[in-house]
Amino acid sequence: EDARAGAGGGGGSAMAQPDEPQPAVVPSCPLPSRICDVVRSERPRSCCGMAMAGFRTAKYQLPEWHRRNAGVCYKAFTASEQAERGRAESKHLVKHAAASAQRAQEHSKTTLSQRLQDIHFWRVELQKEIMELDAETNLLAAQKLRLERALDATEVPYAVVIDNLECRERRQPPDLVIDEVERQLLKEADLIRDIRDLLKRTIIQATTQIRSNRIQKENCELDWSDKVETYHIDDKCRSYCNDSTNIQFHPSSVKFEENASTPKSWAQFSHDNISRAEQEKLASVQLRSLINNIIHDASEDLRMQRAAVNEAFDNHCRELDDAKLRLEQHLEQILKDIGAEEANIVNLKKAIRDKETHLKVAHTRLYDRSFRPNVELCRDEPQFRLVSEVEELTVFLEALKRKLMESEQNLKNLEETRMKLEKEIAVKANSIFIDRQKCMSYRVRYPVDLEVASYK
Repeated sequence: EDARAGAGGGGGSAMAQPDEPQPAVVPSCPLPSRICDVVRSERPRSCCGMAMAGFRTAKYQLPEWHRRNAGVCYKAFTASEQAERGRAESKHLVKHAAASAQRAQEHSKTTLSQRLQDIHFWRVELQKEIMELDAETNLLAAQKLRLERALDATEVPYAVVIDNLECRERRQPPDLVIDEVERQLLKEADLIRDIRDLLKRTIIQATTQIRSNRIQKENCELDWSDKVETYHIDDKCRSYCNDSTNIQFHPSSVKFEENASTPKSWAQFSHDNISRAEQEKLASVQLRSLINNIIHDASEDLRMQRAAVNEAFDNHCRELDDAKLRLEQHLEQILKDIGAEEANIVNLKKAIRDKETHLKVAHTRLYDRSFRPNVELCRDEPQFRLVSEVEELTVFLEALKRKLMESEQNLKNLEETRMKLEKEIAVKANSIFIDRQKCMSYRVRYPVDLEVASYK
């Protein structure tokens, strides 16, 4: 027992940690023997000696008691030693796990920072490309607007040429001849038609290019928005630490998505978007240059042809002055009638509102009188008078509404007549402009410069 105690003491000192107190070792020693005096019993002994057997067989012997105590002490020491060793290993594991987790967290934070730099680079490049493509699209849209304005500006000279030709067809023989003016007018009409067709085709081409620019801009914007969202997510992930309050377990997220891209395909995707945007931007720049040339050439051709027509025109006789004057007088009278009819409609609407107010009063009286109790619900004279009043007001309202409809129809007819008169006056003015000998002065004053009109 002394040897075992010494070995146990040596083992305990070997496993003890510097920062923990060493448990005291109690050496085992044999228990002192106790002398027990047995009082002799004065009772008569049994003849077979079996009276005291039950007191001797159920008890341990003294060596067994010593061995048992030693075994219990040994087990307690072993358990204490094993627990101490487990605590030392746990402490070492905790330190190792903490250091490893800290290193892994710092490495993850470093990779996230690098990833943020990559995302920021492509985000800036995409944003720059989006702004440039948007500016180029706006410039192309402005050029397209110039084309549309130039196309609108060709409507008036084309209408003038067609009116000239139609009016000259009404000339009476022998003045109905194909002279130089007619030939120049036909040539001008063909030129304007060709210019209009060219402008329409160019507008369609510009519309298609603008659509392509916007589609590619949308692709870049989608990529840019994904980059911005990803940047915020990764920046938030980088800011997480052990003291963050919004961290929790997500075991299902510890995996790689099947549709996830690789860093190479990720960078190639943004590179392809920027490359396609550059191609669309270059095509847009070329188309803008083409539009400038088209508008300039068309304007020069129209100017030269207008000069040729003006040079071919000579003095013509005057026509339709009296008819134009009469139409203007009728238009003046129609305008007065429109004003009077509008005032009449206002009065009719006011009268209808007034009668509707009276009708509401009568209806309310009838409605309230319908709640008279029991025998008080009588068909008395006020009841008959209220019903008669409602019928009269209904008749008046229907008549006023019919008259209002007639007045509105008359106003509509007057408006249509006004429009027809204004159109007829414009036609007569145009015919006078064509047929008169001095129509050339109006053609000279009228600005038919596409390049200037495209900016208005």
